[in-house]
Amino acid sequence: MPKASFRPAGDRAIVASFGEAINEELNAAVLGLDRNLEEDSIAGVIETVPTYRSLLVYYDPAKLSFRRLERELAKRSCSLSNAAPRSGRTIEIPVRYGGVYGEDLSDIARYCGLSEAEVIARHSDRDYRIYMLGFLPGFAYLGGMDPSLAMPRLDTPRKAIPAGSVGIGGEQTGIYPLASPGGWRLIGRTPLKPYDPRREPPILYRAGDFVRFRSVDDEEFEDIRASL
Repeated sequence: MPKASFRPAGDRAIVASFGEAINEELNAAVLGLDRNLEEDSIAGVIETVPTYRSLLVYYDPAKLSFRRLERELAKRSCSLSNAAPRSGRTIEIPVRYGGVYGEDLSDIARYCGLSEAEVIARHSDRDYRIYMLGFLPGFAYLGGMDPSLAMPRLDTPRKAIPAGSVGIGGEQTGIYPLASPGGWRLIGRTPLKPYDPRREPPILYRAGDFVRFRSVDDEEFEDIRASL
């Protein structure tokens, strides 16, 4: 795995960086170190936040010094160098594509020179790796979208996007876990709740998992929503 470098982030956190690119190898290194800290904690470490290519580690400076934590993280990251990346779960996300749930589907189809059915087929024919969570609770940054579906974001973002909306922005796709403003093109909506503070755990997936979208009709959409 790539070698990590370390730098402080304020007086209570350290960043372990594994490179500059966005790819599965670097992300696997980040998640490997994150899982290691989860399974074998270091006294004084408070929280970890994995990203595309780095791991942010919060710590209590009254219990743990920066230099000591840096040495321990360096040792652990080196010990993971020959370890196989841990496989994540695959979370199936039912989606009602088009219509009132995906008002931009026809625009995407025209822009990409495809039929709406082909856009749906290409969007739902693969597993998307969750590189990281951010922006909103439960917002997953997914990798691996078919490049033929890439489309620019809206020039003027919408002020309110319904929770569960599935969209495309540039070369990425994702799910809005909460109602929020946003500039991605909407292609559908899921009845699932990626984030529910009353659920344990509140977020449906985690970094390192995979998402696979599945097209459903109105009846199944409503049945799933009613069962939640």
